Order: sequence, then structure tokens, then C-alpha cells
Amino acid sequence: MAVINTGLLTKGLRSEFFSRYDAATTYYQDLATRIQSNADTETYKWLGSVPRMREWGTGRVARGLSTESYSVENLKYESTLEVDRDEIADDKTGQIRIRIGELAARAATHKDFLISQLLINGETTGFNSYDGVSFFNDAHVSGSSGSQDNKLTSTAVDPDNPTTDEFKKALNAAIGTMLAFKDNLGDPMSISATGLVCIVSTTMFMRALEAVSATVVSSTSNVLQGAARIIAFPWLTDASKWYLVKPDGVIRPFIFQDREPVEFTALTEESDEGFRREKFLYGVRARYRLAYAYWQFGVRVDFVVPT
Repeated sequence: MAVINTGLLTKGLRSEFFSRYDAATTYYQDLATRIQSNADTETYKWLGSVPRMREWGTGRVARGLSTESYSVENLKYESTLEVDRDEIADDKTGQIRIRIGELAARAATHKDFLISQLLINGETTGFNSYDGVSFFNDAHVSGSSGSQDNKLTSTAVDPDNPTTDEFKKALNAAIGTMLAFKDNLGDPMSISATGLVCIVSTTMFMRALEAVSATVVSSTSNVLQGAARIIAFPWLTDASKWYLVKPDGVIRPFIFQDREPVEFTALTEESDEGFRREKFLYGVRARYRLAYAYWQFGVRVDFVVPT
């Protein structure tokens, strides 16, 4: 029976894992505000907007800060590979390392996947923002803001395959909607049209990219050239829906609540599992949570057939 230096093997696989993990392309760090968590659950108290500057007049007028809050519980995640001892001994083509590399890529992009699920479920009851209603909702109210809507519809002859001009018109409407949001004092939030990101399905990626990169669209100068960055998530399967977010501020549309970073562990022949069954286990675990933050920094657009 071939002798396997499991300690050396595990050290090499751990190095392979983190090399691939660190090299993976991910977007969550650009879309979510990272919060270092120190407990099982964190409570976020969203302070109302600071009053705008006013003429001094007869003196200072102090206004209290209204508060809205909600709690986010950390979740534990894992992924584990089971490898037969003989497969390791007979592995001449590096298949085990390849599988470990795949494990690393899946672990790295898991946070992006969770953001895609927040987007998909953004209109679902129970997937609420800090104001107590679903993240994408037509009845967001905070203080004196009045009812506000961050769900839009835009027409397309084929909603699953909009033209570049149709996407451009939808983007223009989404930007206008976001810039018009009001704070809890009823004042404009002063959101700037910078740092915008369109999150789309893979089938809509090229059309969306053309809408923000072409100099001319439908024989007209494209005023939205460079207006937004385009990101495609493969987990967004409804091609008729896409999302505009603004993640360049101190507070972003999502929270990445980081409790325990990804760990790579192994159970080899020194373990009961390895000794009795000759099965080696390689796995990862982590504790974190992706959650909603400010709904004002997110707009969902649904393409619909013209009536």
C-alpha cells in the first residue's frame, strides 16, 4: 500500500485552496458594506437624516434623530469533499487539486450568490429592509418622505431580449427614480449619479454593456455612455429583470456581516473517518450573513410588453 504523507498533502491542498480563493473574481466587496460582527446577531439602528443647513436667524433649532432598526443573525456555511484514499494514492493527473480549486472558487463566489438571492427575493414578504417592508416595494415610507417606489417597469417588444435603445431608456428612468428619493425629513437625499452599477443576467450582459459604452444608440448621441458599470450574475435567470444599485457610499445597498472567515480543514487517515472507512474529508466553513441595507440605493426594473 502506498504511503501518503497526509500532513504534507493537506498543507499543499490548503495552499492551493487559498491561492485559488484569493484569485477568484468576486463583486460582493464592491456591493456591500463590510461589518465585522462580534456576536451571533447584530442590531442595526438606522439614524434619520441630519437636518440640512439653514439660516441662523434667531439661533439654533435642534432636531432629534429618528431611529429605525432591525437585527441580522449570522449563518454558518460549509462545503465538504469526500475523497477515497485510493483515489489520492492513484491520482497522477492532479484531479484532487483541481477539485480543491473548484471548492475554493465556489466558496469565494458564495457571497455573490447570496446577493443575487437578495435581489431575486427583494419583493418577497419576509425579505424586508430596515423600514419593515420588502426591499423592492412601492410603499417605502420614512418620516416625512411620503410613499416611495423603487420598482419600475419599462417596455420592450421582447422583455427577455430588449434592444440597446430599450435598455438605455430603462436605465435613464431608473437613474431618475433613484435621484428623486427623499429622506425622512422630506428633503431630497442628494444622491449623485456616480458609482452606479447595473446587475443583469448573463443573457442581458452584452446588451446592457452596449447601452453604456456605445457612442451612438439608434442614431442618437448616447448621453448614458459611461453612466454605469455592468455586472452579470449567472444566478439571475429571469432575463426580463435587472437591478440598478449605488454602492460607492459609506452605506451601500447590502451589508456583509462577517463573523468568522473561511477556514479550510481536513480529516485524513489520522481521524476515525479516515482509519475506518479510508475516506478523507476536505471542507470549508465560515460564518457570515448578507443582508439588505439602504433600499434607496437599489431599483429593480422589469421589462414588459407594450400595451
